[in-house]
Amino acid sequence: MSAHPLQGTVVDIVCDEDARCVGLVTHAQLTTVRDSCGYTDRIRLSDITDGSGPFVSPSATRAEAEDAMPHGRPGPVPVVDEHGSALGVLTLSR
Repeated sequence: MSAHPLQGTVVDIVCDEDARCVGLVTHAQLTTVRDSCGYTDRIRLSDITDGSGPFVSPSATRAEAEDAMPHGRPGPVPVVDEHGSALGVLTLSR
Protein backbone atom coordinates (compact mmCIF):
# COMPACT_ATOMS: atom_id res chain seq x y z
CA MET A 1 0.00 0.00 0.00
CA SER A 2 1.41 3.40 -0.91
CA ALA A 3 1.45 6.23 1.58
CA HIS A 4 -0.85 9.21 1.34
CA PRO A 5 1.04 12.20 -0.13
CA LEU A 6 0.44 14.25 3.02
CA GLN A 7 1.16 11.49 5.54
CA GLY A 8 4.01 12.50 7.82
CA THR A 9 3.91 16.05 6.46
CA VAL A 10 3.30 19.22 8.44
CA VAL A 11 -0.05 20.67 7.41
CA ASP A 12 -1.89 23.86 8.29
CA ILE A 13 -5.65 24.33 8.28
CA VAL A 14 -6.74 27.09 5.90
CA CYS A 15 -9.89 29.05 6.78
CA ASP A 16 -11.71 31.76 4.87
CA GLU A 17 -12.67 35.21 6.18
CA ASP A 18 -15.75 33.68 7.83
CA ALA A 19 -13.59 31.15 9.73
CA ARG A 20 -14.83 28.25 7.59
CA CYS A 21 -12.31 25.58 6.72
CA VAL A 22 -11.40 25.53 3.04
CA GLY A 23 -8.72 22.84 3.17
CA LEU A 24 -5.19 21.96 4.16
CA VAL A 25 -1.88 23.28 2.88
CA THR A 26 1.53 21.72 3.40
CA HIS A 27 4.75 23.54 4.04
CA ALA A 28 6.08 21.95 0.84
CA GLN A 29 3.18 23.49 -1.11
CA LEU A 30 3.94 26.89 0.41
CA THR A 31 7.60 26.60 -0.53
CA THR A 32 6.74 25.56 -4.09
CA VAL A 33 4.42 28.54 -4.53
CA ARG A 34 6.88 30.95 -2.94
CA ASP A 35 9.67 29.78 -5.20
CA SER A 36 7.58 29.89 -8.39
CA CYS A 37 7.94 32.66 -10.96
CA GLY A 38 4.23 33.50 -10.56
CA TYR A 39 4.49 34.25 -6.85
CA THR A 40 3.19 37.59 -5.61
CA ASP A 41 2.26 38.80 -2.15
CA ARG A 42 -1.37 38.73 -3.28
CA ILE A 43 -1.60 34.93 -3.44
CA ARG A 44 -3.99 33.69 -0.78
CA LEU A 45 -3.67 30.38 1.00
CA SER A 46 -7.14 29.50 -0.26
CA ASP A 47 -5.70 29.76 -3.80
CA ILE A 48 -3.26 26.97 -2.93
CA THR A 49 -5.82 24.53 -1.52
CA ASP A 50 -8.46 23.10 -3.81
CA GLY A 51 -11.18 23.72 -1.22
CA SER A 52 -13.08 20.61 -2.18
CA GLY A 53 -12.45 18.63 0.96
CA PRO A 54 -12.83 15.98 2.08
CA PHE A 55 -13.96 17.09 5.50
CA VAL A 56 -15.31 15.01 8.38
CA SER A 57 -17.70 15.74 11.20
CA PRO A 58 -16.60 15.37 14.82
CA SER A 59 -19.35 12.75 15.19
CA ALA A 60 -18.09 10.64 12.26
CA THR A 61 -17.38 6.99 12.94
CA ARG A 62 -14.02 5.53 12.06
CA ALA A 63 -15.58 3.91 8.97
CA GLU A 64 -17.04 7.26 7.85
CA ALA A 65 -13.71 8.99 8.42
CA GLU A 66 -11.88 6.32 6.42
CA ASP A 67 -14.42 6.73 3.60
CA ALA A 68 -13.62 10.46 3.56
CA MET A 69 -9.89 9.85 3.17
CA PRO A 70 -8.60 10.78 -0.28
CA HIS A 71 -8.04 7.73 -2.45
CA GLY A 72 -9.00 5.50 0.47
CA ARG A 73 -5.60 6.02 2.07
CA PRO A 74 -4.97 7.21 5.61
CA GLY A 75 -3.97 10.83 5.74
CA PRO A 76 -4.90 14.15 7.28
CA VAL A 77 -8.49 15.34 6.90
CA PRO A 78 -9.93 18.51 8.46
CA VAL A 79 -12.59 17.97 11.12
CA VAL A 80 -15.28 20.66 10.83
CA ASP A 81 -18.45 21.47 12.73
CA GLU A 82 -21.89 22.02 11.19
CA HIS A 83 -20.90 25.60 10.26
CA GLY A 84 -17.70 24.56 8.49
CA SER A 85 -15.45 25.83 11.28
CA ALA A 86 -12.25 23.83 11.71
CA LEU A 87 -11.98 21.86 14.93
CA GLY A 88 -8.79 20.00 14.11
CA VAL A 89 -7.16 17.51 11.77
CA LEU A 90 -7.81 13.79 11.83
CA THR A 91 -5.11 11.36 10.81
CA LEU A 92 -5.45 7.62 10.67
CA SER A 93 -2.78 5.03 10.32
CA ARG A 94 -3.18 1.41 9.35
